[in-house]
Amino acid sequence: MNWKDHISSDPNIMLGKPVIKGTRIPVDLILAKMGNGESVNELLEEYPHLVAEQIYAALTYASEFIQGEVSYQNAS
Repeated sequence: MNWKDHISSDPNIMLGKPVIKGTRIPVDLILAKMGNGESVNELLEEYPHLVAEQIYAALTYASEFIQGEVSYQNAS
C-alpha cells in the first residue's frame, strides 16, 4: 500500500499534521483510537466518510515513520 495516496500534510490544515486526504482527521487520532482498542469497523462507523484503506494507510504511515527511530530500553 502506498500511504501517500491517502495521507497529506499541509501547513494550512491542522498546522501541518499528517491527515487523511480531503479531511481534517489527523493520523495520530486514528492511531490513538486504535491504540485504545477501537477496531477498523468502529472507526468506520464513527467516521462514515472514511474507508478501511485510509485507516490502513495511517497504520502504514506510522510504521514507516518509526522504522528509523532509535529505541531505548529502561535499565532495570
